[in-house]
Amino acid sequence: MSFGNLTEMRTFERVAAHESFAGAARTLGISASAVSKQIRALEDRLGVKLLQRTTRRVTLTQVGRIYFERAQKILAEVDELEGTVRGLHSEPRGTLRVSAPQDFGRLYLCETVGAFAAAYPHLRVEFVMTDRKVDVVEEGFDVTVRIARPASSSLVMRRLGRCERLLCASPAYLAAYGVPDSPAALASHNCIEYDYAESNAWSFRGGARAQTVTATGRLRANSAWTLRALVLADQGIALLPRFVVHEDLAAGRLASVLEDALDADLDVMALLPPGRHVSAKARAFVDFVAERLRTEPWWHAGESGRAGDAS
Repeated sequence: MSFGNLTEMRTFERVAAHESFAGAARTLGISASAVSKQIRALEDRLGVKLLQRTTRRVTLTQVGRIYFERAQKILAEVDELEGTVRGLHSEPRGTLRVSAPQDFGRLYLCETVGAFAAAYPHLRVEFVMTDRKVDVVEEGFDVTVRIARPASSSLVMRRLGRCERLLCASPAYLAAYGVPDSPAALASHNCIEYDYAESNAWSFRGGARAQTVTATGRLRANSAWTLRALVLADQGIALLPRFVVHEDLAAGRLASVLEDALDADLDVMALLPPGRHVSAKARAFVDFVAERLRTEPWWHAGESGRAGDAS
């Protein structure tokens, strides 16, 4: 059924209910002539006369009465369906699929997901932690938390905050091998590589031109938590998110080097499937996460609301 057909049906139902073109026009907020035009179009399309018109009232023909009874049921079902869809958009329910990086998810999202599930009992939450770059659309995720630099994409992106990254080493390692005083000095150090990084080129600010140093050493690991363990074991220097090491830095177990020169910060982003309308369940989850993260001492708050597109 086309939109035009449904409009004509609704207009007919209002005329029949009011037994008046004028009464239907008032209810629908259109002119009486527009009502008359729609009824004529409906009767012409069906090839039957639905209404008997007199100077004083409008009555249904036999065929018109049959059509009126069925039209009332159809329009009631349409109204119910639209109400249900609006309710799904405004009240989170159904299944919510979320993915997040392993270390960030384990440290800061597991409890948040549990609290979110408790706050929204009509939702089923599927939480997947992986450092693999998931395909939001193909794999059916409603929200993907990603720590990266924004890039052009059709996905909806909300920037939650900044992920500050630091070059870290233990005091014992620095005492044994020296504190690097420039990016070039890193060549003489054991720089621990991150397995999931697209590039282990560490970027530094250097006047007019940026400088990069490729991390090379005897060790390579596939999680920030493992990198942390290795630097705590005095094995070298690693590029680590502040959210992983902020307690170690405060306690003096680790120290940061070349902090003023390093240019390695990333964005913490919530990515959602493309489309004009963000689902209520996805919007509620992103808002919930953003609110919880604001309480973290290492957190740099991001922009609220929809920020644009990113990968």
